[in-house]
Amino acid sequence: MMELEALRSIYEGDESFRELSPVSFQYRIGENGDPKAFLIEVSWTETYPQTAPIISMNAFFNNTISSAVKQSILAKLQEEVEVNLGTAMTYTLFEYAKDNKEQFMENHHPVNSMTSISNITSVETPNPAPSSKKKDKKEQLSKTQKRKLADKTDHKGELPRGWNWVDVVK
Repeated sequence: MMELEALRSIYEGDESFRELSPVSFQYRIGENGDPKAFLIEVSWTETYPQTAPIISMNAFFNNTISSAVKQSILAKLQEEVEVNLGTAMTYTLFEYAKDNKEQFMENHHPVNSMTSISNITSVETPNPAPSSKKKDKKEQLSKTQKRKLADKTDHKGELPRGWNWVDVVK
């Protein structure tokens, strides 16, 4: 297929491009580590390019992108497909996505940041009062020292190993 050869030569050495099979291609839109980067996958059907290729955003890479944002990106790519039916369009689609990356991702808020925040709040249990209220303290501690001591104890009121070592780092 002509298009396959063309894609291979155009994207040779381009780390964003991956040929999954001779009829299936992935392209990462955006640099690695870019929070707005996303991956689109284009697969050719038997009758492509007379019929639309299958465009997917199911790659694990996209798992922080909400389905609403994915749907809107796919819808915009689909419009581009309609315009280009009958012609080799994989390159066109990848470039179109690159050119419109900001607009595509304008409503993107990483999904996982929300969930991790709510998880933290639900996991925390109220700290039981430290049980180290023994009368036989060898020296009187000031309030700040007591607070520091309480901070160092774990929830059972036992001091973690090395709590009284001299902290060289500070």
